[in-house]
Amino acid sequence: MVDSVTDQDFEQETKNGLVLTDFWAAWCGPCKMQSPVIDKLSQDYDDVKFTKMDVDANPKVPEQFGIRAIPTLILKKDGQVVETLVGYQSEDQLKKVIAKHS
Repeated sequence: MVDSVTDQDFEQETKNGLVLTDFWAAWCGPCKMQSPVIDKLSQDYDDVKFTKMDVDANPKVPEQFGIRAIPTLILKKDGQVVETLVGYQSEDQLKKVIAKHS
């Protein structure tokens, strides 16, 4: 399951364990391709939390992380950013990144 997060709850929702956040927008074509990949991975991993943030509705956190292009994926481990990926990422690419930090 992929949880939606907001500017208000992002820190709380991503402070424990391994958390992958997909920064997206409804008008973004590559974001529409990325979403099913994230959905599938969320079913494959019990020990990783998957979240998504609509950058149009929540401008504060994307600005805080300097996000200029979407989709951007940020992987946090125990509250610290360990990886930032810009652009569409395949399932295999994301599995490698997750494995590197698990």
